[in-house]
Amino acid sequence: MFTGIIEELGTIRNIRRGADSAQLVISAEKVLEDVQVGDSIAINGVCLTVVHFTTREFAADVMAETLSKTNLGKLTPGDPVNLERALRLGDRLGGHLVSGHIDGAGTIIRMERHDIATLISIQAPREVMRYIINKGSVAIDGISLTVVDFEAEHFRVSLIPHTAHATTLGLKKVGDTVNLEGDVIGKYIERLVVSPENNGSGSKISLSFLAEHGFV
Repeated sequence: MFTGIIEELGTIRNIRRGADSAQLVISAEKVLEDVQVGDSIAINGVCLTVVHFTTREFAADVMAETLSKTNLGKLTPGDPVNLERALRLGDRLGGHLVSGHIDGAGTIIRMERHDIATLISIQAPREVMRYIINKGSVAIDGISLTVVDFEAEHFRVSLIPHTAHATTLGLKKVGDTVNLEGDVIGKYIERLVVSPENNGSGSKISLSFLAEHGFV
């Protein structure tokens, strides 16, 4: 698990492509301080496993499905990437619980300045929009952000100057692709409420029940 609080920007040094896979070699500093082979590091929000490392870089394998469903397949040497090590018990949870399992890719459709903030509108697939709520959490390229508002096929977040400077979102432009992960708590609530196994079980959990008690 991760928190969506990016620790540093790494740089793609090399991409070794296979027939349906790839290995990313990424230069970094902070995430290498206590790294071990087998550790999990989120790269643009995608949980990957360290397979090799030196004092200046690490390598992670990317399978075909991940390449097709995320923006990792579009990376080239020199590109910056968001990096975060896995959460340890006892760490501060400054963002929200992020699994590193991407629900879908979105596209930036609008960027506008509002005082010090940048408002970013992102078109997203249904499998992401089903978990979007006002003031809820969403991970964008691994960054924990709060939803400002949403419509049927897109949502909007507000980017403060620090986040723009410390992550890849400050370098994005309209038309760029971003990795999206919905709030994992929302997924468990959905499973509990709509699961066919609950039909006729006598469960009192429903969307109206959750709304009445302040959960949605």
